[in-house]
Amino acid sequence: MNVLLWVLQGLLAALFAMAGAMKTTQPIDRLAGTLPYAKDLAPGTVRLIGAVELAAALGLVLPAATGVAVVLTPLAAVGLAVVMALAGTFHVRRREYSAIGMNAVLLALAVVVAWGRFGPYSF
Repeated sequence: MNVLLWVLQGLLAALFAMAGAMKTTQPIDRLAGTLPYAKDLAPGTVRLIGAVELAAALGLVLPAATGVAVVLTPLAAVGLAVVMALAGTFHVRRREYSAIGMNAVLLALAVVVAWGRFGPYSF
């Protein structure tokens, strides 16, 4: 189970690092091509979402890998679960139903990591 949790942490970290890097570095006009909601939000909001995703990606891996402040790993997973719940709600309100499936999968994976790292497979 520990190996599975590490795999999930790495997968989530990679996905959120890519998404966060994209949201923090690309121009909003270019983002709007792949993320239609980017043009409807304030640019600072899009950048903030990207920064949160980058921080969570680092929090999923670095504390556990270094053994320093390991409680940050499950907290990062909880944070990502909250972000995905909010994202799902946002997409429902915008009637972007195709995006909700990915939000649900990422939410479930983050909950599994949080459960495992807070619970029986903590560091």
